[in-house]
Amino acid sequence: MSKRTLLLEVGLEEVPARFVTDAMNKLKEQTEKWFDENRLGYEKIIAYSTPRRLAVLVTGLVEVQADIEEEAKGPSKKIAIDNAGEWSKAAQGFAKGKGVSVEELYFKEVKGEEYVFATKHVAGKEVKALLPQLKEVILSVSFPKNMKWGSHDLRYVRPIKWIVALFGNEIISFDIAGVKTNRFTFGHRFLGDKVDINDADNYVETLLSQHVIADPVERKQAIQSQIKQMAEDEKWQIPIDDDLLEEVNNLVEYPTALYGQFDERFLNVPDDVLVTSMREHQRYFPVKNDTGELLPYFVTIRNGDHRHLENVQKGNEKVLRARLADSEFFYKEDLKSTFESRFSKLESIVYHEELGSVGDKVRRVKKLAMILADMVGATSKQKEQTERAAHLSKVDLVTHMVNEFPELEGRMGEEYALKSGESKEVSQAIREHYLPKQSGDPLPQSSVGSFVSVADKVDTLVTSFAIGQIPTGSQDPHGLRRQTAGVMKIFLAEAWDLDLFQFVEKAIDIVESRGLLKRSKQQVISDLTEFVKLRYKILLHDEGIRYDVVDAILTTQLGRVSFIVEKGRFLMKELSSQTFKKDVEAFSRVTNIAKKAQDDSTVVDPSLFVEKQEIQLQKITDEKAGKLLELLDKSKLEEAYQELKSIEPSIHDYFDHIMVMDEDATVKRNRLAQMNMVAKMIESFADFQAIVFHSEE
Repeated sequence: MSKRTLLLEVGLEEVPARFVTDAMNKLKEQTEKWFDENRLGYEKIIAYSTPRRLAVLVTGLVEVQADIEEEAKGPSKKIAIDNAGEWSKAAQGFAKGKGVSVEELYFKEVKGEEYVFATKHVAGKEVKALLPQLKEVILSVSFPKNMKWGSHDLRYVRPIKWIVALFGNEIISFDIAGVKTNRFTFGHRFLGDKVDINDADNYVETLLSQHVIADPVERKQAIQSQIKQMAEDEKWQIPIDDDLLEEVNNLVEYPTALYGQFDERFLNVPDDVLVTSMREHQRYFPVKNDTGELLPYFVTIRNGDHRHLENVQKGNEKVLRARLADSEFFYKEDLKSTFESRFSKLESIVYHEELGSVGDKVRRVKKLAMILADMVGATSKQKEQTERAAHLSKVDLVTHMVNEFPELEGRMGEEYALKSGESKEVSQAIREHYLPKQSGDPLPQSSVGSFVSVADKVDTLVTSFAIGQIPTGSQDPHGLRRQTAGVMKIFLAEAWDLDLFQFVEKAIDIVESRGLLKRSKQQVISDLTEFVKLRYKILLHDEGIRYDVVDAILTTQLGRVSFIVEKGRFLMKELSSQTFKKDVEAFSRVTNIAKKAQDDSTVVDPSLFVEKQEIQLQKITDEKAGKLLELLDKSKLEEAYQELKSIEPSIHDYFDHIMVMDEDATVKRNRLAQMNMVAKMIESFADFQAIVFHSEE
């Protein structure tokens, strides 16, 4: 069977760099889906992208759709055969509808009854007749933001300028928003021309001849290779930020690396400011020496070849000089006043119309941070530093530098605090209290930083829930999921044996005392509990805890983060124990039958015991229950589980000799109360019923 290569390229006005990679992947996914749905065999699909194009190349595409045998179910046998044993009109109509003769009908049993069936051979269509449907594949690609242009109703990421659709060397005909498919594409905006692609197989080579590297992986490797070579030649260290590399890669079609220089006087400005200015405003890579010190150079990627690089260099140097001069001015202006003197300006910044100013938030955070420091037994020195760091935590928000570069919040707070004579510990905590900002970020490295960070995040969480701003679906404008995950990770890293919910209630009390609680306290606590439980699931999954074990431990008290994680790890280890399955079966028998109780009573009347097994189970439960809770409070999981496990023989003995659902209603109610009591004890450790045993376990 002959095969050809298919090319589909959508030419666009420059697409925002942050959209390009995702759009390319979606086009590939939608193409794969369409080919699978239409039974079209192919070897592989390769995706390409540049700022001006999205494309897929499908190699080894068959020319004819695969044939299929379709089996259709008809009426039951008793309807398909008449009293004379001949095919009924119903059967004949079924056969005609399926395009087969009655002789080709056959019977199959379905759920104990025979039905008539027909198998129809459906010949595959020529692929060329199907390919115009690729128009829908292009239109199915979604983007974070779309636009309209001209008089067209279509909304797409950017106006479509050309469409290449080739099956081998034949044009696949369709049009989108007035743009008809053709075989011509456009090369580099300044170095290339309009050019015909004579065959789909020649796509990459044709574009390369027009100064376009269509493969984003190849383009990125070229950038990295050029930067590496430059670093070796100049004896530099050029750190490559992955996000910046991805962005630059999606801004160029033909990359050429070059470097420029800036005035050494700008090195008096903090490195983070210079690097941020270069990265955010100009998409430049910084240059460092072997010891990690910033050098007065930068590396940029030109969208073009090596011609006239000196002019490009001078232009970039001129633009960067103006940017760095602005940064230098902001830095010097900020240093003209002491850091603390700016605090009063926080009073005029609205944090939220229902929650007051940023100054109000700082006062809540300071009080909450001190409560946390007390709860974990911080030293008097740490408390003093915590109070000071919390007080100054948001002051850098009113500096010129953070106004220009919001991403430097915290970092500039540390810098300005040190310049104003604050201690290293306080200054460090000001920076650290924003950590972690996102998944994968480092956590605060100091206890003081952890206190202020947790207090700040919990205040944001609680105040949002207090006024009813609860995340729904993908809507989370205050990043509450991320901030809550950060709080839990700090609790875990610090190994605080502290009830998170006790601390959250302290925050609610502060909010309530300031008249900010717009909902009932109980409702806020209930909503927060469910919200935190979902964050636990993600945290435990990240810690390698299996989904069923997660479900088992999230029915117990949720406050002590490190204890919950340790319990998950403990049960994961127990899964490999030879006796664990037997233990779980015993525990589950109790909790299963306890659900049949009409009330939740655990009041047991020993005078109603009939069998010795009831007495024995009651005795060992009374002996172990208190000790189990005491060991759990002390986080002694191994010992606690052994106490729980010790009742397992008595449980089996109980069920071997006793019928809980006795005919005597009084005896039955007493036995169910006893089951309830034992179940509560078991469930204080975990909901063992949630654990799933696979065949290999």
